[in-house]
Amino acid sequence: MALIDRIGEQAAEFCAGSGVPGYVAGVYHDGEQAAVAHGVAHAVTGAPMRGDTGFLFGSITKVMTTTLVLQQVERGAVDLEERVTKYLPEFRLAAPGAAERIRVRHLLTHTNGIDADMHYPAGRGPDALKIFLEGLGRHCGVLFGPDEHVSYSNGGMIVAGRLLEAVTGHGYHDLLRREVYGPVGMEDACTSAEEAILRSTAVGHFPNGRRTDMFMLPETWAPAGSTPIGTVRDLLALGRTHLRGGVSPSGRRVLSAESVARMRQVSHDMGTPHIPPLGMGWLLLAFGDVTLLAFSGASAGGAAVLVVVPGFDLVFAAYGNDVRAMALHDRILLWLLREHLHLRVPELVAEPGADVDLRPYAGTYRSNQLRLDVRVVEGQLEESMTYEPLDEAQARIFNAFAGGGYPVPPRRLVPVGGDLFAPAGMPLRVFAGYARTMLVSYHGISGGRAGYHRAGGRMMRREA
Repeated sequence: MALIDRIGEQAAEFCAGSGVPGYVAGVYHDGEQAAVAHGVAHAVTGAPMRGDTGFLFGSITKVMTTTLVLQQVERGAVDLEERVTKYLPEFRLAAPGAAERIRVRHLLTHTNGIDADMHYPAGRGPDALKIFLEGLGRHCGVLFGPDEHVSYSNGGMIVAGRLLEAVTGHGYHDLLRREVYGPVGMEDACTSAEEAILRSTAVGHFPNGRRTDMFMLPETWAPAGSTPIGTVRDLLALGRTHLRGGVSPSGRRVLSAESVARMRQVSHDMGTPHIPPLGMGWLLLAFGDVTLLAFSGASAGGAAVLVVVPGFDLVFAAYGNDVRAMALHDRILLWLLREHLHLRVPELVAEPGADVDLRPYAGTYRSNQLRLDVRVVEGQLEESMTYEPLDEAQARIFNAFAGGGYPVPPRRLVPVGGDLFAPAGMPLRVFAGYARTMLVSYHGISGGRAGYHRAGGRMMRREA
């Protein structure tokens, strides 16, 4: 498969120039499948990255959590339009009455508004998701009401995982193995470090060359992506199942064609070019006239991606054990679209925006344990992010995950049209692909003030 050789060449070139320790990628196209690996899975031991090396899926797990919920919908055990509290009466948020307004579909479409993306309670075993749920009622409110906006929601997916446990009487990990891994044919996938250590598994690294001190986030985040581990072959099997309308490569039906189609339907569109419309479980990335099903997954010092191209019989999956590998994912994806499939990929932002009044955007914005101060400096916006941990335990977990990356230096933004901004100094052509999520937008402008800041898929609400 010459295609995979070319991907291998790009990986080797990128890793040599960037210092990313290792990379593994797999492609399925027109009935053929292959994988390629470069570098090392562990910089300290020198263990090689292999085509069958395992890695943390990260947030790609959200596609699987959505699959599990829709299976229960097909069986009549869950109604997407019902309120979550029907299935989880104990579901509460710190904002009075907010939990009672959230319906099951809001959990899967990131339209729930739950402000919990920095809530990392420690916990293991059968009560892990219960521990997360209990903390929501004490510490986490909402950013907006259901269906008002889209904000990437780890909390929503974790609540969905706990809902699954309540409805089925089985633990989330058990459901994942029995209802997704098995039927899809994800033969190398597992859910714990104890299982992963028995085979070749990659370890994350940070741009300073240091190996991560944390393999995975707490089990309380399992449905959002903290624990599932597998190979590119496993992710390709998942992608091929969605290419085939819910039928796995082995011929087993995992989801109905109707459920697969529902996952591809736009549930909410923010109307700005850098925010992909949300389906159910999938991001719907538009490249000209072609829409891809995509999801990326961050882990401590690692980045994975899964992309499905309906209509072209192609699935791409990859992992790099340094977060800078996201740039390589993007480069390969654009190459696949432009050079391999010969698709037209238009520039997302063609030129800088005209001079605009920056004053409506300046102010202080907040989300769970994060504060963002925006001010106007030398004709640009300057953002300063501050991490305000709930307690020492939360700080320890987050700092290990981020590699000690906080506090981050202030960054400058320049207008590129409407209420859209780009990091200063970056060439606009880089935003044509997945990197479009690096753009920043402001929403809800009223009375000369923006109400929300959105970056990386997440909303922050204006405080002052």
